[in-house]
Amino acid sequence: MLEYCKEKYKTVLLPNQMATDGSFPLELKRTKPYGYSLFTLDAMATLCQVYADDTENLFNYQTPDGKTLGLGISFLYPYVVDKDTWPYQKDVMYWDNWPVRHPLLLFGGLAYDQEKYLKLWNSLDADFDTPEVIRNMPVRFPLLWISKEEIRSGGQLTTIGTSDLASKLIASGEVHYSDFGSKGDGKTDDMDAIAAAHSFANQHGLMVKADDEATYYIGGKDRTAIIQTDTDFGTASFLIDDTQVENRTASIFKVSSSQVPYKLEGISSLKRNQEKIDISLPSSSLISVTNSNEMKYIRFGLNQNNGAPQTDIFLVDKDGIVDSNAPIIWDFDQITEITALPIDEKTLNITGGHFTTIANQEESKYNYYSRNISIQRSNVIVDSLEHRITDEGDHGAPYNGFINISKAAYITIKNTILTGHKTYSTIGTAGKPVTMGTYDIIVNRALNVSFINCSQTNDIDDSMYWGIMGSNYSKNLLFDHCTFSRFDAHMGVANATIRNSTLGHMGINAIGSGTFTVENSIIRSRSLINLRPDYGSTWEGKLIIRDCTFVPGGGRPISASLISGSNSGQHDFGYTCYMPEQITIENLHIDDSNHPEDYQGPAIFGNFNPQMKDDSYVEKFPYIITKEVSLKNVTTSSGKELRVSENEVMFKEIKVKTN
Repeated sequence: MLEYCKEKYKTVLLPNQMATDGSFPLELKRTKPYGYSLFTLDAMATLCQVYADDTENLFNYQTPDGKTLGLGISFLYPYVVDKDTWPYQKDVMYWDNWPVRHPLLLFGGLAYDQEKYLKLWNSLDADFDTPEVIRNMPVRFPLLWISKEEIRSGGQLTTIGTSDLASKLIASGEVHYSDFGSKGDGKTDDMDAIAAAHSFANQHGLMVKADDEATYYIGGKDRTAIIQTDTDFGTASFLIDDTQVENRTASIFKVSSSQVPYKLEGISSLKRNQEKIDISLPSSSLISVTNSNEMKYIRFGLNQNNGAPQTDIFLVDKDGIVDSNAPIIWDFDQITEITALPIDEKTLNITGGHFTTIANQEESKYNYYSRNISIQRSNVIVDSLEHRITDEGDHGAPYNGFINISKAAYITIKNTILTGHKTYSTIGTAGKPVTMGTYDIIVNRALNVSFINCSQTNDIDDSMYWGIMGSNYSKNLLFDHCTFSRFDAHMGVANATIRNSTLGHMGINAIGSGTFTVENSIIRSRSLINLRPDYGSTWEGKLIIRDCTFVPGGGRPISASLISGSNSGQHDFGYTCYMPEQITIENLHIDDSNHPEDYQGPAIFGNFNPQMKDDSYVEKFPYIITKEVSLKNVTTSSGKELRVSENEVMFKEIKVKTN
């Protein structure tokens, strides 16, 4: 019976009832969400305490996606401290009778060495007599389940065997993977030991260090190591085998916050560029907002779709003042979901590490792999990490970024080396062949993300390999001193800067708004900036290009245009599409010495709509054209002058100023 209960907790109760933020969604939908959430955690904590002497410590058991009893307690704890902060519906009955001395606080406080849980438990009512409260208390006398030795030592401090070793690790301030049984021989699967080391470190606020020169083999087990403390991978190597995996969407490492996201109530609409929202928060936070009743980014082309729900993410301080550098970019007439993600004030540092992915051998279909480092915490620095890829064949499923940054702000990746994946072919949603690739970097719903002094292992001009970086719904992205094959804003970016960098064959691909600045850089793609046609070639704002060199096609003989894109005006993308209102180009050299025989010279704009041959052409969804282009000191190797465009009809109203 004990074995049955343990397995049901591990395989049914914890994975199916708890959400990844530690809440219990099924309980939150009931008429008494607060009381039932308390009951569920009380019952789970009591079950874990029953196994206190078992060889497997259930207090530290973690599902592959990071769910633990400790996560659940940390989610509910603030609302036990102050019930009035409960952001969900109040219980329809007995609201005033909670909380009392809940076992979750006693058992959890001892297991996780959390004095604040124990103090709170000791301060709450022990003499409750309300029948409903008694009925929902799974164990009435939890002290009977606590030994004197446990109380003296602080509870189940560790999963690693003895309290002496746990005490030594806590005293040293750091843990190594070998402390938890890793072999580091490149053959033995060390994932359980790695996850256990981080779990222990997270509970006690300790740094994690990989063992020098170790090679950790990570097989296909469905397991994720949660990083919440500084981690030094050092000179160690990590061999990630993706040839046979249990769960292709499970990250290897997830960098997460101990602070719990929470839903905001009472906000029914938002306006673009709104300066303040009517809320008061405990701390500065990221606000993620969605209106699922309005679709944006309705894609056009070979991978056409019906769009994505209107989405935005922005920063506010504790008084609800919106950061003007990351403004609200849409009018939200309705809000179906709005969540606050507290900003971690302390920076978390991840350094070193040599990672190699043994590529999957699946069919080339859109079954994305996420066997990666997922960063879902604000204020993180990744320094001197390397990622390489081996054993890519003639086909394979794509990857969702080895470094995947989402729902976070103030992230810096520096001195890091990444690798482009092979480009494959598949069938798109329009039923025709399309090229399909993998970004080794994904930035999704993130703000103020910087890549500094980063590069890739393969040739940035080699079209056999897909572009290195893609992003969605992000703001304030920076490349500085980077050598990459690509910058890509997929479903929009607000404000981006590329400086002191070299970009290869896939160049700069962007849609979005704000100011896009390219300075002191070398661009070696077909155009200097490509406004993505599949999302309407829209940039509502300014382009600034200064002190740059443009090498069309990486030196291949092609007709050059600085700004390329396509919009026929016949497709509804879910928003009005704009060309940049103002384009400023200063000190640009176009190295077009190798060009076709019929070359007429470089153009500012490509032919965005070949069908627009005269004024009779009617756009069903008008495309708003650039108003002004300012040129200063633009030179060419061919000696040919810069033209406006091959499409004189489309661009006849544009004012070009030269200095």
